Amino acid sequence: MTVGPRIPSPRHRTVEVDGVTVAYRESGPADAPVLLLLHGFPTSSHQFTRLMDALGNVPHRLIAPDYPGFGRTETPPGFSYTFDRLADIVEGFTDALGLDRFALYAFDFGAPVGLRIAVRRPERITALIVQNGNAYEEGLSDAARELTALRREVPGAEDTVRSLFTPEGVRSQYETGVADPSLIPPDGPTLDLHYLGLPGRADAQADLAFDYASNLGHYPTWQAWLRSAGIPVLVLWGAGDPFFTPAGAKAYLRDAPDAELHLFDGAGHFALETHLPQIAPLIRRFLVSGPSRGPEGA
Repeated sequence: MTVGPRIPSPRHRTVEVDGVTVAYRESGPADAPVLLLLHGFPTSSHQFTRLMDALGNVPHRLIAPDYPGFGRTETPPGFSYTFDRLADIVEGFTDALGLDRFALYAFDFGAPVGLRIAVRRPERITALIVQNGNAYEEGLSDAARELTALRREVPGAEDTVRSLFTPEGVRSQYETGVADPSLIPPDGPTLDLHYLGLPGRADAQADLAFDYASNLGHYPTWQAWLRSAGIPVLVLWGAGDPFFTPAGAKAYLRDAPDAELHLFDGAGHFALETHLPQIAPLIRRFLVSGPSRGPEGA
């Protein structure tokens, strides 16, 4: 019997960062170049399980942490759930693991978290992969603009935000804009709902939802960093995303004109769920060889 190349099994670990027990998964050689995978809402590092398997033989160390308020990460009483604090903890996480240089994969919430770190520690970022992670005003859909405009003190705003944490709300985020929802494994939404149901998690997510508007004021700073960084950039985007539109994907080319861009018709916000076979080879080639200036679309 012929046995193919061995794909390393991910390891599941924790590390203490400023009183937070950060859970993370990693695979690959300890001395290899690092790809830091930053997840989105309402999921956690488990969203990268299939991608990590698909990239198992890439000569990189793949590391995916759970943010405070997500997945298996545990926070102390009184933790403040803001995007600034999430970035603080992830930055401290990279310090704790000795990650002096790494490529960054930013999906959804991973964009405001990761780009904060990039501005603070620009010397650390070797490359950027963006997957449905917005950093431009034109990338906000009408639905996203309505959500970011919500204020906690306005009657009904809290109920609107918390509707995102229901089974229907979670499934909608996975399925909206997807041509074939049967391609979406049910495991992800099911696990998301489990973590959302843990004590204090809905409150934490509501705090972050109301803080999301703070990210918009950082857009010019993040764009300026991108213009000055001079790093390879790969932009991957589910074209049916109900929150972040393809215009936001194309806007990256304004500040990183040599970036490689792929729009995936039939994919939604969670493009990895339905288009992993198309996306994983692009990431593999990008990590090994850098960007290719081919035509848009896939």
